[in-house]
Amino acid sequence: MLADERREAILRAVEREGSISVTELAAEMGVSAVTLRQDVRELAGRGLLTRVHGGAKALAPAEAAAPTASATPARSPAPSAEHCAVGLVVPPGGYYYAEVIRGVQNAARPLGVRVVLAVSGESLQENQEQVRQLVAGGVDSLLLMLHPGLRPSDETEQWLSTLEVPAVLVERRAGLRAGGLEQVASDHAYGAALAVRHLAGLGHDKVALVARAESPNTPLLSAGYADAVQAIGLTPGPEYRITTTGDEIPADERFERVVQAVESGEIRAALVHNDIDAIALVGLLRARGMRVPEDLALVTYDDEVAELSEVPLTAVAPPKQAVGAWALDLAVRRLSDPSTPLAEVLLRPQLRVRASCGADRRAGA
Repeated sequence: MLADERREAILRAVEREGSISVTELAAEMGVSAVTLRQDVRELAGRGLLTRVHGGAKALAPAEAAAPTASATPARSPAPSAEHCAVGLVVPPGGYYYAEVIRGVQNAARPLGVRVVLAVSGESLQENQEQVRQLVAGGVDSLLLMLHPGLRPSDETEQWLSTLEVPAVLVERRAGLRAGGLEQVASDHAYGAALAVRHLAGLGHDKVALVARAESPNTPLLSAGYADAVQAIGLTPGPEYRITTTGDEIPADERFERVVQAVESGEIRAALVHNDIDAIALVGLLRARGMRVPEDLALVTYDDEVAELSEVPLTAVAPPKQAVGAWALDLAVRRLSDPSTPLAEVLLRPQLRVRASCGADRRAGA
């Protein structure tokens, strides 16, 4: 069917039934729900019907006096974001995701955009099912913060390239095989380099990296750390990978190699990912008679609870809420103008200086 024929059929269905479901009408007409949603959005922009979640309804009597289709200008205004529904898929748990969600909510509220939250599982199949349910429920776009351990990556990218609605990948990165995805993420490599440069500026010629082995951000932190070490000309410091999954390894054993390196004087400065691990390390050092920042100048990567440490922690803070807001903005822009160029946005973290790095002591020296 041609676009004009589809839209005429939609108007007849709305006039006959009073309201329609996009999914049901698309099945009757033999077209995709995505195509029909675009038609409904176009008709609503012309003032010929009212968009509702999952479908459309006839205009109220007062609205029905608006100009008819024949009187509509050939170039209709861009559709409003109002009444759009955006599906947001996030992994379970973790305060990191809560801040991104808050950013999405804060951006959506003044625009009248409805956000539908889904919590994904660990497997590709579980993520696919969550997305299928959201699309079937009538969301117009997707914000995807997929489970960090999602494998295999080839199949994941192939699936992302076949999504039926526009999608924005949030705090995740995908390759070219993922197709027409937009992406918004924190520049974690830049954030790690920011920490290394700060510690080097305080006189440290070697900086260690302590990072969670299972975090999707660790490879990016490691890359930024290595680049900064090389650019500044520091002595390459040790990198430690801390495994936090499972309860079989006590916390003190997880950090034992790091504590021993501080005790021996091998390392005097470190970037630690994340706040919880950094606070645990501070406690373990104190229990062994060592102090922060005297024995270890420390910068944490996260800044969710860094200020609550016994020694307030200098922290690199990824712009989590801003990431959520940018992702929502990209989704709305794409719905309003599908022809706009695809965007890949990297937002830079900030350094927040507190006591744990020793900067205050150096300033007072």
